[in-house]
Formats: sequence, C-alpha cells, structure tokens
Amino acid sequence: MIGFFNSFTKITGWIVQKICFRTKIYYEDKAVQGRRIKGSAILISNHTSVFDYAVFLFVFFFRTLRYQMAEVLFQKKRMALFLKCMGGIFVDRNSHDFAFMQKSADILKKGGVVGIFPEGRLPDEGEMRPLPFRVGAAHLALMTNVPIIPVYTNGSYFNKKRARVIIGKPIYAADLIDERADYKESLQVVTTMLRNRVIELEGLLKEKMEYEKKKK
Repeated sequence: MIGFFNSFTKITGWIVQKICFRTKIYYEDKAVQGRRIKGSAILISNHTSVFDYAVFLFVFFFRTLRYQMAEVLFQKKRMALFLKCMGGIFVDRNSHDFAFMQKSADILKKGGVVGIFPEGRLPDEGEMRPLPFRVGAAHLALMTNVPIIPVYTNGSYFNKKRARVIIGKPIYAADLIDERADYKESLQVVTTMLRNRVIELEGLLKEKMEYEKKKK
C-alpha cells in the first residue's frame, strides 16, 4: 500500500514539482551511484526546508523513500495521514522512545531505503550550516551494515533559480572505524565523517556549477 501511494503521488505530482523545483541533478560519480538505488540504503543530506523531502521523492523516483520525520509534522490530522500513507517514520524528539530506530532497521532488512536528515531540525537564521549531525544515521548504519548515500541540496525552491542536488558515492560506516575503539567513539567518528562528506558535496556542486558558467 505504501509503495502504491508513493507511486500515485509521484505520477500525479510530476508536473507540479517540475514547475516548483526545476531540479537539476549532479553526481560525484554517476557510474558508482546514480538516481537508481539498488537494495537497502540509508539516504542522508543537509536540511534546508520541509520541501527537501518532496524534492528527493522525485530525484529518486523509482524507490520508495521511508523518511524519519519529526513529531511536529504530524500535528495536523490530514498531513499526518498523508505522511503515514507515504511511509513516514514517526520520531518524537521530545521522548526517549527509540522504537523508530528498530522500525528503520526492519525496513532496511527488508531491502528498503530509509531517509534521515542528521541535523535533526532546520537551521535558524544565521546559524552555521549544516548543523552538527546527530548520531542516529551512524548508529543505524552500524546496526544494519547497509551503505549510506550522501546527498546535498542547495534548497533553491519556488524561485527563478533551479534547485540543484548532488548525489555522492555510497559510504560503509564499518570502513570508517577502528574495531578497537569503543562504540561511542565509533559513532562520533562516523557522524563527523558523514557531515564532512555532505560539506564536500556542497563544494563539489559549486565547482560543477562554476564550470557550467564558464562553458556558456
């Protein structure tokens, strides 16, 4: 049912998103990772707007993305129903209930794709971007041993400039840690690396855009 609802939403919303986002997609290495995600994966990115999720639905058109979503998005009944039908994973940031992590792990074990915004919230005006990453994505990756696909979006939505997204090469969390280190240290190492990779993708996107300007 979730897959069907996702497909219906994408098909019916295709024209609207083309007008609103006009997304142009870039790749760190398209031969290694393009828009098609094979098998289980964790998708991470910077967080610029509530519309990031909508953009990624169409960037990765052929996969059902099961995103972890904050409790605030479920406050209105109609929106809550829509997000549940889309497969949203409810996360209450004000509680100590981590059932969402097990639900995410179960989805990955069944071959699904779980999306996470590791910043945990939208940055306030004037704050450093991206915000420090939380350890959830690293923990989930070490739990399940599935690849993490980093993505960066420039957040340019609903204006004359096009939205631009760059897809990075997959990362395996286990390759980033020292097996002799304790788990808490390992989480921090992986989390720092993930944030650095997203920042690197931001720089790579700017380079590619600058190269395009020079070609014109």
